[in-house]
Amino acid sequence: MTTAKPTPDRQRPDTQPPARKPNWLRVKAPISREYGETRRLMRSLKLNTVCEEAACPNIGECWSQRHATVMILGDTCTRACAFCNIKTGLPNPVDPDEPAHVAEACAEMGLKHIVITSVDRDDLPDGGAQHFVRVIEALRRSSPETTIEILTPDFRHKPGAIETVAEARPDVFNHNLETVPRLYPTIRPGARYYHSLRLLERVKEVAPDVFTKSGIMAGLGEQRLEVQQVMDDMRSADIDFLTIGQYLQPTKRHAPVARYVSPDEFADYERLARSKGFLMVSASPLTRSSYHAGDDFEKLRAAREAKLAQTAQTGQAAPGAQAAKTAAAAE
Repeated sequence: MTTAKPTPDRQRPDTQPPARKPNWLRVKAPISREYGETRRLMRSLKLNTVCEEAACPNIGECWSQRHATVMILGDTCTRACAFCNIKTGLPNPVDPDEPAHVAEACAEMGLKHIVITSVDRDDLPDGGAQHFVRVIEALRRSSPETTIEILTPDFRHKPGAIETVAEARPDVFNHNLETVPRLYPTIRPGARYYHSLRLLERVKEVAPDVFTKSGIMAGLGEQRLEVQQVMDDMRSADIDFLTIGQYLQPTKRHAPVARYVSPDEFADYERLARSKGFLMVSASPLTRSSYHAGDDFEKLRAAREAKLAQTAQTGQAAPGAQAAKTAAAAE
């Protein structure tokens, strides 16, 4: 039984949260039959979901459609980021049956696209990289037609871990930058911005045919020009898919919301990001890493095909696109 350490006071004293949550962030309570069935399935297979652990506002909508983001490697994180609701402490040993349980859940739910994430496991020699591989392999065996998206920790100080997971060839490799570099010391103190950026760049080097994806939260005190710079950094690392969503304070002990960003501002961020060359952009108050992930994957794949067709006509290869085409032809 895990005994979680007391969560430190993660709140930044220099910012006061807005008084009320705006109407565009209000969601319906999860009450559907499908929601209950999804919950029971996760419990029966002893699986954790980031939907529950991170208190995602979209859980009612997603689970009513039988979409759930499975969180592997336990429910206890070795870090204490100021934005995250997942408990911090000494995790339990890794469950060797978890890959089979994830595969069973995927088959039972009939998923065309599955998202797998995890807690940070700084206590493991490889940060849990090989466990990600086992889950991917189990899914390939049981549901070969299902596309696989992973959302990984940063594997900091775990040599070879990034390459190990990238070589397993998930369809999408997601790792979130979370915020702008200036805010890392207070919001994401256990991580390093340029390490996370390099992680995504390294995935493209190892597996150029794998889509890369990353996201940031808005409303933590970032400035527009800082967000633009993050977009440019992501494009320099050849990241395909960008997500931007509103940060919501999980508890009073977490970093407060500096402001609620309007839907119009999110739409402006999306237009700006598309102009910079991302294949896919999702930016809205309720956007989360795995929100509408299946539908977005189909759009992402179509966007790559369109870009490859365009570059074939002009004879000029877009960064990453030609590498993906070459890798696909070699298979």
